[in-house]
Amino acid sequence: MARAAGLLDRHGLAVVEVPVSSSTDQFRGLFDGDLDAAFTSPDNVIAYRFVRDNPLGRTGDARILTALDRGLGLAVYARPGSTGADTLHGTAVGVDVPDSGFAFGLYAVLESLGLKAPVIGVPAAGTSGIGASAGDGDYEIRSLGATPRRLTALLDGRCAATVLGAGSDLRAEAAGAVRLAGIAEVCGPYLGTVLTAVGPVRAQAAHALSSALAQTSRLIVSRVLDPLVLQETRAALDLPADLAARYAARLSDPAEGLVPDGVADRAALETVLGLRLRHRPGNGSLGTALDPARGLLDPQAC
Repeated sequence: MARAAGLLDRHGLAVVEVPVSSSTDQFRGLFDGDLDAAFTSPDNVIAYRFVRDNPLGRTGDARILTALDRGLGLAVYARPGSTGADTLHGTAVGVDVPDSGFAFGLYAVLESLGLKAPVIGVPAAGTSGIGASAGDGDYEIRSLGATPRRLTALLDGRCAATVLGAGSDLRAEAAGAVRLAGIAEVCGPYLGTVLTAVGPVRAQAAHALSSALAQTSRLIVSRVLDPLVLQETRAALDLPADLAARYAARLSDPAEGLVPDGVADRAALETVLGLRLRHRPGNGSLGTALDPARGLLDPQAC
């Protein structure tokens, strides 16, 4: 939308979008300098800034530049034909990686529906990544990568449930997947996606993008760009007209839609951090992660 509305040009930006297979690959690209900025879960920024046993096994000066959305329909979906959460006992549930924000939200949703989450372990010596034992809970965790991959896995039977949002949820519904509950409903207020960069130099370079995105969000939420929003939604997400209209309307929803001022508010960040502390209690040192002095929020963040 920022590109279609001319706001990238207005801010002097040439943006090349690069897909990643997982949040692990995303932050590897950020740390190695292959990516200048990324759209990601705020929990990933917390993990790769503060948590040394994250899937990469290293941390860096990752920081939040702009809050983008509150989940955009982020919810837990069961495979087509499912009759509810009770059918998930003993099945494989798909996540990006087990030790990540959307996964923590999935555990919380399934817990609210009566399913005990597996215990997430620490990496074995000499390895990276986080494991989860199926014997510790009512279902098994399976690492399947980014959202498009999890949608495919749900529909082809490689997992019995997963967390989806930002249009993938609507595609899942159209294919017969069963919505169990939304993360914002169970855990809200919630923050789904932020713009992040690593280090002050890249953060400074990304400030123009932050401004362009925040301005775009304000225009979308004000509904002055509705025809263009619908057009871009259909093109970008390959949705039929009825689902595109649902998605476009969701962008303005105060509970799940875009964040028009770009501010990562404290209450939503506390939800995200609280989910991590709940499902990874060994991360207790993160209790002060939201203290401004610890640098999670870029000083010039929107």
